[in-house]
Amino acid sequence: MSALALLARLPRDHARNAAKGLLGPRLRGERRVVQAVVLSERGVLLALRGDLMGWELPGGNLAPGESDEAALLREVREETGLEIACDALVGEYVRRGFFAHRALVFRAHVVGGALAPSDESPALAWFAPDALPRELFPWFREPLADALRGGSPVLRETRLGVAAIAAGFAIDLRVRLRGGAAAPPSHAPVRVS
Repeated sequence: MSALALLARLPRDHARNAAKGLLGPRLRGERRVVQAVVLSERGVLLALRGDLMGWELPGGNLAPGESDEAALLREVREETGLEIACDALVGEYVRRGFFAHRALVFRAHVVGGALAPSDESPALAWFAPDALPRELFPWFREPLADALRGGSPVLRETRLGVAAIAAGFAIDLRVRLRGGAAAPPSHAPVRVS
């Protein structure tokens, strides 16, 4: 998609995210999500969001009655085309403020499938842990570091305030001005031994 087309979508995308971020917690209470730090010999898998454009960990919402692990496997498959297995719980990340939610982050590895972008994640890429993209949303850096460090699950609480909103907006704008993701070539099928 061209930079002009992505910029034309910006007001709609940001209005939708602002409504979800400000009203969602008041209408539905605290949201619970699951996210995966998927590791392979290629590095860590990141997904480019389609609405607030920036790199993030794959994952998403739980369906009613769904377990954390089942939701994670489903969400990663829907967003990336990959089948994963969970290795360990990295931690629980309580994010207060804008778009308040509780994220359970798991370390995982690929067991099958092939990378396949989706509507939610129009680009996917493997990144070396020491060469993460500048457009990685800042609230994913701590869970990534925790996952790479290993150890016992952590409980962390952060506040997503004006600085986080501004950082997210700046990342989104950079990606849109570029016309989308500038990711390393990684859309070849992932071979599982």
